[in-house]
Amino acid sequence: MSIPIRNLYYMFLYAWAQFPAGAIGEVGIDRSPDLPNLFAKLLLANTKRLLRHGLDRDYQTFTDELVGPRGRLRLDRIIKDMTQLRGTAICDFDELTHNILPNQIIKATIVDLAACAEVEKETRHELRLLARRLYEVADIRLSSNQSYRVLVSRSNREYVFLMRLCEFVFRLRMPTEHGVGARFKSILEDELRMSALFEDFLRNFFQLHRKEYSVGAEFPQWYVSDATEYDLSFLPRMETDITLRQPHTTMIIDAKFYAKGAFVEGRYGERKLRSGHLYQLITYLQHEHVRHPARQIAGMLLYAAVNESVCLKYELLGIPILVASVDLAQEWPDIEAELHNLLDRCGTAARVRDERGVGSAHPLSAQVALSA
Repeated sequence: MSIPIRNLYYMFLYAWAQFPAGAIGEVGIDRSPDLPNLFAKLLLANTKRLLRHGLDRDYQTFTDELVGPRGRLRLDRIIKDMTQLRGTAICDFDELTHNILPNQIIKATIVDLAACAEVEKETRHELRLLARRLYEVADIRLSSNQSYRVLVSRSNREYVFLMRLCEFVFRLRMPTEHGVGARFKSILEDELRMSALFEDFLRNFFQLHRKEYSVGAEFPQWYVSDATEYDLSFLPRMETDITLRQPHTTMIIDAKFYAKGAFVEGRYGERKLRSGHLYQLITYLQHEHVRHPARQIAGMLLYAAVNESVCLKYELLGIPILVASVDLAQEWPDIEAELHNLLDRCGTAARVRDERGVGSAHPLSAQVALSA
């Protein structure tokens, strides 16, 4: 699957909740031939912006031998080192400093990208100059257990995007064969990471543009009876990718990113939908129907695609389901229009079903849901 770099850029902005603010805008995206250069330009633009507004600071505790006491006296150290003979005291004191973990992560990512051979020479030079401006921040080595989550406040909201960007860069970087630089994995071949990105992009897109709905991921409870707490503890947790709600309507969307698309090859070479995806979605929808039988309900399996269009409609166990794709190779305004159109079609399917008076799903629906 080959997605234009500009469209990947927009997906990152939506997925990382940066697009609504419009703070980044275009950062020479047309001059970024690939992902490493895109990440480098994003990191340069946002870190420079952060420096203009001022790096975040926090209090850290320091211990030092001082002529003028401040903070807390360390009597144990004073007695042991006999500093009173020198007219000094050892103290613990708190000081505001830029040398905090989020700034250390940003600097380490800048240094790593500056050593990446896939990044253009001029951009690597800019990255090295930028790293020098962070002279107050200590150099650290990034690790897989590094925390990229920061507490968001009004003063440090710009860090959210930067932390997500730094984490993505770290996960995709691999050392070169000789260990003197780095290269990038192909993100589009990493279906797990791209699935998470595609899901976050869709959720935030609908959250931003479809204000008539309450949008979010949800954790439906199993509708089950005749089971002990011990039995219930073995049931897997259900989690929807995207649930859109209005007072009388519920739509559940499962976002899927597969390089080979929505279909698998059947026994005789024919194309078939992926059964596991249908089972999962219908389970969510059945549980929603059992809990809220008067609601208008519909579901959609939404696949990422390139140069392919899929739009199938079914009514399974009395519930309308769309299986569709969004072509990520087209121009971005067309992608947005296609997403709006698909959501409208899903909503229409829910209303039409309700107007026909289809008030209940198949009587076996609850049992099927539990066995799916």
